Amino acid sequence: QVQLVEPGGGLVQPGGALRLSCAASGSITSIYQMGWFRQAPGKQRELVAIMSSGASTNVADSVKDRFTISLDHGKNTVYLQMNSLKPEDSAVYYCNVRLKATPGYDYWGQGTQVTVSS
Repeated sequence: QVQLVEPGGGLVQPGGALRLSCAASGSITSIYQMGWFRQAPGKQRELVAIMSSGASTNVADSVKDRFTISLDHGKNTVYLQMNSLKPEDSAVYYCNVRLKATPGYDYWGQGTQVTVSS
């Protein structure tokens, strides 16, 4: 069993910044990949940024120049630094951890709301 805790999120003005964190705990011997997805009302969940244990990243084009993902292996924690936020970034942000490359080892956080509005 794996638990993900995602504090953070909230309301921020356009152009502002916010940092999300997600700590994984439980039955973890190794982590293949951690990252963030988001889902806005009426839209499908989409990838924001993911980072593998080998430090390779996959970042959505819409946030590539504004968001930075980082991974603290010692703490099993992934961070998402979000700068120059736009109203279209408003969504529920979900943390994801994948323990192995093969399917069936994905775990999700409960989600945290990010609202960008003046």
